Amino acid sequence: MKQTELVFIPLPIIGHLSPTVEMAKLLTQRDPRFSITIFIMKFPFGSIDSMTTDSDSIRFVTLPPVEFSSGATTPGPFMSEFIKAQTLLVRDAVHELTRSNSVRLAGFVIDALCTHMIDVADEFGVPSYLFSTSSAASLGFLLHLQFLHDYEGLNLDEFKDSDAELQVPSYANSVPGKVFPPMIFYKELGGAPGYMYHMRRLRQAKGVMVNTFIDLESHAIQSFSGSKIPPVYPVGPILNTQMGYGGDQQDASAIMSWLDDQPPSSVVFLCFGSIGSFGADQIKEIAYGLERSGHRFLWSLRQAPPNGKMAFPRDFENIEEVLPEGFLPRTAGIGKMIGWAPQVAVLAHSAVGGFVSHCGWNSLLESIWNGVPVATWPMYAEQQINAFQMVKDLGLAVEIKIDYDKDNSYIVNAHEIENGLKKLMSINSEVRKKMNEMQQISRRVMIDGGSSHSSLGHFIENVMTNIP
Repeated sequence: MKQTELVFIPLPIIGHLSPTVEMAKLLTQRDPRFSITIFIMKFPFGSIDSMTTDSDSIRFVTLPPVEFSSGATTPGPFMSEFIKAQTLLVRDAVHELTRSNSVRLAGFVIDALCTHMIDVADEFGVPSYLFSTSSAASLGFLLHLQFLHDYEGLNLDEFKDSDAELQVPSYANSVPGKVFPPMIFYKELGGAPGYMYHMRRLRQAKGVMVNTFIDLESHAIQSFSGSKIPPVYPVGPILNTQMGYGGDQQDASAIMSWLDDQPPSSVVFLCFGSIGSFGADQIKEIAYGLERSGHRFLWSLRQAPPNGKMAFPRDFENIEEVLPEGFLPRTAGIGKMIGWAPQVAVLAHSAVGGFVSHCGWNSLLESIWNGVPVATWPMYAEQQINAFQMVKDLGLAVEIKIDYDKDNSYIVNAHEIENGLKKLMSINSEVRKKMNEMQQISRRVMIDGGSSHSSLGHFIENVMTNIP
């Protein structure tokens, strides 16, 4: 019998690629009729090849590097031009894939920010399905903005850095302009039109899988019912919970060994994602806030790439240069400074009692899975609105900031940081109780009979029904 082949096209950054790979594993384990090919696009900088190992039912095809005449040095326009430049390569690779008669192509599963690829699926006469690696609420937010923009003439500029609020169906509380994804307002970065384009294209898909679960985002998921969008399937939390450390094994072992020596729930873990970094003034304020809080800490600190250069942050060669004088000796008994962090393993460790996070959606799901309360410090993308949802709608986080933007010059002072850390580490807090409850639910939804398990089953039915 022919294998039913799905082509997966993720955005090639770790926060999108990792859940996509886990989604592919889940699908092939659930239904052995499926085989999946995942296309890996190659940035002209950085590499994520370590994640891409073939198995019996999943294979990875790395597309050749593409020459394109982008002068873009900022993420929005660069990403859009980069994805568009990949469409011909994807078309050629799918032709190669379908040349043998051993597979029947059932459709494309496309990252919600790669919707240019719907055109390629159309050329092959197969349906497109989208996979959103962000929250259901933020997806609903973008769809609502696109509707207001296209049909009601919404002027987004009045919300920039503003307390003006917008009622959005996918959020229980009105959303202030200051937590809208900053990229929306930056016209030179692609701005709102880029998001609007993806939301219009989303409406052409046969279904949208979202990395979330009903009990976590019941309000947001309910807001989709009756709307004119494709069926939404909450199939999460899709996480790589294996303790494979990636990165440097020696560094990882040293980190885990240090955590082994700390009391239960005593350590604050600070980590700001694969592209999170701070300037020298902000680093010093974080250090003072940590020191004054008196809590044990594990702080992942990375160095920003040079201005105007598209690259990932890297570890500091000499971390003492950016910290306050004497900070390392004074905190040697209670703190550990690191560069890259094995985040999944750290959050699963019993010594970790709180997580200061940039509020990337994967990180928030990992904190829920491990029952670790969050203090919000968003940086970019949709993280501000994630922070807003976690604090205001869900009560699963405390606020250090919810409207921080790494591209502004604002400095969060040591006093704000100290207060946030003390709230985060409060042993009997309501947030901690809620997080423990949600942890239990997040484990149940993925097993047979759980809501996400059922939702994935409905998605599979949809795919099988729509095979051309």
